[in-house]
Amino acid sequence: MKRRTCFGLLTLMGVPMLAVAADDSAQLWRLLRRGGHVILMRHASTVAGIGDPAGFELGQCATQRNLSEAGRMDAMHIGERFRKNGIPVAIVLSSRWCRCLDTARLAFGRAEPAPMLDSMFLDQADARQRKRHDVRAYLRSPMSAGNIVMVTHDVNIQALVGRSMRQGEMAVAAVEADGILRVVGTLFVAGSRVTGNVQ
Repeated sequence: MKRRTCFGLLTLMGVPMLAVAADDSAQLWRLLRRGGHVILMRHASTVAGIGDPAGFELGQCATQRNLSEAGRMDAMHIGERFRKNGIPVAIVLSSRWCRCLDTARLAFGRAEPAPMLDSMFLDQADARQRKRHDVRAYLRSPMSAGNIVMVTHDVNIQALVGRSMRQGEMAVAAVEADGILRVVGTLFVAGSRVTGNVQ
């Protein structure tokens, strides 16, 4: 009731609701500063399209759907926010798709290609299951200090945690038994705008 009353007062005062959402972002940044979490990130914004052009090749970026200029800027802004908030990043893993590798490199300056994060968009059920298994097996190993960033695709994030992410959106997750991920919140950075939601 108090929270609802507070929202009403803020609205009457002309305070944008985004200012309230920033409280959740602050909580998530504090959580990430402690380390020990996995950040599942969907690649940043791309040029228009779904999937990739017919006949695309993994090693040939020109044959794929790639980041737009806005997406490249957003990826850099994500990195700036992580540095500004003092977030320790131990490992950066990425799908081998160029839009994911570019997102990781622009944001964090590095990326380790990880086939287990490759797009499931065209995969059959057994291939999807194998990738889920590989991610969970990887996460069963003890985590080093800092956080693990995994840059991948919306379909993969849905398969891992049952959530659909906007381009550039991040699911902050804790690792539970058997490498299963439990989402504790989401973060979205677009230019100077940051929004967060604690679960």
